[in-house]
Amino acid sequence: MKIKPNHSLNRRQFVRLSLGGLGALACHQSLPDLHAAPAAKKIPIGVQLYSVRHQCAKDVAGVLEAIGKMGYKGVEYAGYYDKSAKELRKLMDDNGLVCCGTHAQLKTLTGDALKGTIEFNRVLGNKYLICPSMSAPTKQGWLEKAKFFNDLADTLKAEGMVTGYHAHGGDFKKYDDETAWDIFFGNTKKEVVMQMDTGNAMGGGADPVEILKKYPGRALTIHLKEHGGPKEAVIGGGQVNWPEVFKLCEAGGTEWYIVEHERGGPDPVGDIKRCFEALKAMGKV
Repeated sequence: MKIKPNHSLNRRQFVRLSLGGLGALACHQSLPDLHAAPAAKKIPIGVQLYSVRHQCAKDVAGVLEAIGKMGYKGVEYAGYYDKSAKELRKLMDDNGLVCCGTHAQLKTLTGDALKGTIEFNRVLGNKYLICPSMSAPTKQGWLEKAKFFNDLADTLKAEGMVTGYHAHGGDFKKYDDETAWDIFFGNTKKEVVMQMDTGNAMGGGADPVEILKKYPGRALTIHLKEHGGPKEAVIGGGQVNWPEVFKLCEAGGTEWYIVEHERGGPDPVGDIKRCFEALKAMGKV
């Protein structure tokens, strides 16, 4: 039997069916693309407090409040301003900040002092114990330091912490055609963090991009510091190849970008704010 089409839909039925069809179409069009690549996770940005050391010495609470309001996520210490770990932790918590590292002098990472350093930083919530600077007169001296840091990395692993070394220009002095930096990182295990400092490396005649390529995955934290340009230049105003630095860090597992600004201007707090705004303009925030 042939079924005849029904031409007797009233206006109300027509509108209801039409709206239902449009709703289904809208629903279909709003479905997410299950095959789309997930958005890249942005690396959090902290600031090394050495950039504002004189201001911190006078009013660390006020400085941390200002840093939190700027939008920074973390702070890296280079001294504790006569505060206990609990006091600093509360100041960070109150301002939405975490500790993204501490610059610990070598003497605080050795012998009986190490236990106190570990406990202090455990209260801060910090796992990165970075030695800010070292020197050795010979290649053998740097090899001995590499062995020390390999052993220290093993000790700290059991504590849920890592150690590493921060770049200064003198680290690119050569011993028998090999820089101190290469002697050290060429003889340390991958767990020893390579805290590249872009400005310091360039100041020592090295190329931070080439170093990041040579030691992939080692820069868990990195100091973002401008090199060259006018005296008042902040990040983006000098000679650092920022796009390439960011690309290598983002591919290499960097966990923190840490701003450090040391140009001696009249407004250090304003300078680190301008650095943050520059990174925001680059799409890093």
